[in-house]
Amino acid sequence: MSPDDERRAQSRALHARVQAFIAGATSGAVRAGPSADSFDALACDLARYQAEHVAPFGRLCRARGVEPAALRSAADIPALPTDAWKLRRIAAHPPDEDERVFRTSGTTQAARGAHAFASTATYVAGALGWARRLLWPDAASLRVLALVAPEALAPDSSLGFMIARFAEALGGRASFHWDGHALDVAGVVGACAAARAAGEPVLVAGTAFAFVALADATATGDCALPAGSRVMQTGGVKGRTRAVEPGALYASLAARFALPRSHVVGEYGMTELSSQLYEGSLAAALGHPVGGTDGYLPPPWLRVTAVEPVSLAPLPQGARGLARFVDLANVDSAVAVQTADLVAVRADGAVELFGRAPGAEPRGCSLAVEAALGERGEGA
Repeated sequence: MSPDDERRAQSRALHARVQAFIAGATSGAVRAGPSADSFDALACDLARYQAEHVAPFGRLCRARGVEPAALRSAADIPALPTDAWKLRRIAAHPPDEDERVFRTSGTTQAARGAHAFASTATYVAGALGWARRLLWPDAASLRVLALVAPEALAPDSSLGFMIARFAEALGGRASFHWDGHALDVAGVVGACAAARAAGEPVLVAGTAFAFVALADATATGDCALPAGSRVMQTGGVKGRTRAVEPGALYASLAARFALPRSHVVGEYGMTELSSQLYEGSLAAALGHPVGGTDGYLPPPWLRVTAVEPVSLAPLPQGARGLARFVDLANVDSAVAVQTADLVAVRADGAVELFGRAPGAEPRGCSLAVEAALGERGEGA
């Protein structure tokens, strides 16, 4: 077997193990013991594979004095900062094996991060598995009304890709109302009217920026939806339009679509991750509680820790620090990801979000980027 064939076989085996973990977690079948993958064992095996095949991650391990073969805990895996995705290719496979490449929006910096996937199957398994628990635990079929660009216009958008998979899973009746530049307000209003006429509940999904634009362009009643509908909103509006407090935005969305406040759900995700977090309010209101009704809930295959900004050491529960993620679904990139987002992780596992760390890139993240890319940013 050639080295490339061996790498591909390793990747397939790891994808299969993570997908089995996701299937077990969403069915309640994950159990302890030697017959099932533990989170830490699987995370460490992913890190060993990535240290061998993802050059920046391997370099970071060496700079930190971490021997991949000796890893036993996910907490000991060096986390690759999100800035590394803007500066180097973070992938275990060559570009000609890419099935998909997702890119950051580039709204705050000129450089765009890129996350290459040799297979999106694990991403899809995780996205659908957690959405079924938090976004539609009560429904097998929903219309989808998306305030994002369709895949044909934005093939590198992870959000558009995910919503398209949601639409397929929910029956395929979907409409997209963003062309990359402007919101099709008339189309949204028409889609809402069609749903009311049919009496069919809707999943509305989009960015906070798009929802603010919709609110500015419509009147109360224009977008009322049938009972059983729900809204998923993601992202902020800083730098794109006027600032809107989350509470005010949620109240506006509930009023605009004639929904209970519990049926407006925040989503947190990023291009460098393959997994998403959701607020638990809808699931709780529908009688399918997963965790707390406030805060963002990570799936069982995603571990979130708040870390100190300089040392990147873990902080106690409830303390505010930078968000570190260990995402088992990141099979062919980096299983451990360090961000500059401020969070606190509560004792119940829910994550509170506080936006980006103020000022420049936190020193701990900067040092990790330097270590991953070489002292002067040299190397692959």
